Amino acid sequence: MIRKPNAPIVFCVAAGLVGYVLLPWYAIQDTSWHEALPRIFSEGDAANGLRQALLQERGWLLAGVLGLALCAVGALLTPGRAQGRWLLAGGSVGALGLGITGFTIGARGWSFAVLNTAFGELAVNQFGIGAGGFIAVSALVLLLAFGLARIGFFKGDLFVSGAVIACGVLMALFIAYPVLKALAGAFLDEDGHWSIAAFVARVFTERIWGVGCLAGGVRCGVAWNTLVLALLTAAGTTLLGTLMALMAERGGKRWQMPLRVLALLPIITPPFVVGLGLILLFGRAGVFNQMLESVFGVEPTRWFYGMQGVLVAQLFAFTPIAFMIMRGVVQGIAPSMEEAAQMLRANRRRTFFTITLPLMKPGLANAFLVGFIESIADFGNPVVVGGQFSVLSTDIFFAIVGAQYDQGRAASLAWVLTIFALGVFALQRGVLGKKNYTTVSGKGDAGIAMALPDSVRRTVYVIALPWIAFTMVVYLFASAGGFVQTWGRDYTVTLNHFRTAFSLEWGQFGLVWAGTAWNSLFTTLKLAGISAPITAALGLLIAWLLARNEFKGQGAFEFGALLAFAIPGTVLGVSYILAFNVPPFELTGTGLIIVLCFMFRNLPVGVRAGTAAFKQLDRSLDEASLMLRASTSQTLFRVVLPLLKPALVAALVYSFVRAMTTVSAVIFLVTAENELATTYIIGRVGNGDYGVALAYCTVLIVLMSVAIALIQLVVGERKLGRRKTTSGHQGHHKMEPLA
Repeated sequence: MIRKPNAPIVFCVAAGLVGYVLLPWYAIQDTSWHEALPRIFSEGDAANGLRQALLQERGWLLAGVLGLALCAVGALLTPGRAQGRWLLAGGSVGALGLGITGFTIGARGWSFAVLNTAFGELAVNQFGIGAGGFIAVSALVLLLAFGLARIGFFKGDLFVSGAVIACGVLMALFIAYPVLKALAGAFLDEDGHWSIAAFVARVFTERIWGVGCLAGGVRCGVAWNTLVLALLTAAGTTLLGTLMALMAERGGKRWQMPLRVLALLPIITPPFVVGLGLILLFGRAGVFNQMLESVFGVEPTRWFYGMQGVLVAQLFAFTPIAFMIMRGVVQGIAPSMEEAAQMLRANRRRTFFTITLPLMKPGLANAFLVGFIESIADFGNPVVVGGQFSVLSTDIFFAIVGAQYDQGRAASLAWVLTIFALGVFALQRGVLGKKNYTTVSGKGDAGIAMALPDSVRRTVYVIALPWIAFTMVVYLFASAGGFVQTWGRDYTVTLNHFRTAFSLEWGQFGLVWAGTAWNSLFTTLKLAGISAPITAALGLLIAWLLARNEFKGQGAFEFGALLAFAIPGTVLGVSYILAFNVPPFELTGTGLIIVLCFMFRNLPVGVRAGTAAFKQLDRSLDEASLMLRASTSQTLFRVVLPLLKPALVAALVYSFVRAMTTVSAVIFLVTAENELATTYIIGRVGNGDYGVALAYCTVLIVLMSVAIALIQLVVGERKLGRRKTTSGHQGHHKMEPLA
């Protein structure tokens, strides 16, 4: 039982007042909030919100003050519907009032011509929201959520209500709002007027859908190319990821560590490096073609470029994501269920296909969904090895960065991608339905995980081991370029490329970071380090809300969390430029906009990994904690979270390494002050300096490998109290102490 049920309400009211009185309300260009802090009580742009409203003619800011006052009255009442009505009224007046005026009043007065015509020109304007405005609005949003809980929504739970509303607002502001603003361009004609005909003309073209491609003889449109490629990629990555997960968890200890390292290599590498390695192997002048020519006299061709090349590259790049998702799922399967089947005289093969495999269904569905969305959103691999094979993401990229800059065409293509993602999302929900896949309960389970059936084990080894060997070969070729003078001409071994990028010198004032890459490396590490834990925490929180709570609009809430993945990174980056270049969010050119792009671009993997893990945890664990009078937040952090370590590791690792290696989503957001590792590498590649670029990539691989090991060491393994075997093969088992 909570002794002070109104404590969260009082805290939010106090935080809102602090935002109005003790912090600068607006964000000042080229000035951080703590630098502007001494001027909050003086006249000017750095003044606090209360002074801005009362003395500087920005009376619309009083909506927040009125909202906080109403909530303060509610905080004095006992919990109940009456208190809820006061909080709901205050939160709505304050948050909606500030939100509406924030979007309608900008740096030049009214943001819309119709308002300027209706109300006349404003005497004053306003800038982007600052520290004070952010804290005040956040407090009002939470107070609104608390009001909903008090009047009966979310079963009266303040934590659940606050989490749902806060996450919903964040996704609306940083996913739905910028994406919809970019997608709206599909409905604008050349004169900037709304037109359904313009949308239809752009979407239903032969270039997108093709004519008679199913009958053969005519090239399919880019939409069908994208869909077929995505289905093949999703199926392939799910299969390979599942086999690797079975090999890591059920194939014996000797495979676990090397498999984890090798399976994660593709995900910690910038995408163009994978493409380069594949080209060095299978390109026209690649080793494979040269060998065919020298041994069999086959003339080298460009056979690798096209759909087959893109498919191999995407399988190579996205299989590790499926592996991370499926590894946690395989770990969570209770041995007691398999033992029960074997006690009923089912052999290992029948047990695997009737018990083990069906219990992996949520993970398989989630891995397929993530693989599909990753494929349709990827443009790096199709650009590098696609040749004449076009997909929607490459068409969008060239529509935006080309000389034409056709935002309407890019938005129309993005609509098609969104529809594809929505269709697979609905299919996944239909397959899983309302079935129960609980495998981790509150009961003791010290059983021994069943060894793989011989046929399954052989299949795993026959497919997984060659794929791992293929991974090693590609990386050997891709990394070799950083250690030779000039690839293709002078193969003299050298470290000059590493010295150019990462040299250290002693100067007059001590150690000097003389290498040209240090600045971009430090910036990338800082921004990725900030975004990764926030992304993982937010993703698992959303997964918990979806798996353990029921509320209206839950389907839309879940799709909103996946929407960023359905949009190509290039479109997301451009949408951030369009949405956050003007009040109320003036973030362009700052490191914060890159962190936000990292967070919401990588959010879906944390959500999907967490959702798959939650489906395996028995609700009785939560209920037992709540019956012992623990609060919802205590239950989440002390009971549920320790059982989600595989999902937490997957979310942290993926968020960090993707932030370190992403290209498309941030290519338009970087500045000279916030240069990232990938943009530095692209610049070197553009100048033909492949040696330095590949040397930098090698350093990134080593750094991220260390980071992954540290994340796994800090988070640790999930302890389920099960005995382990020294071998995954059939035979006698050596017992070990309980975990």
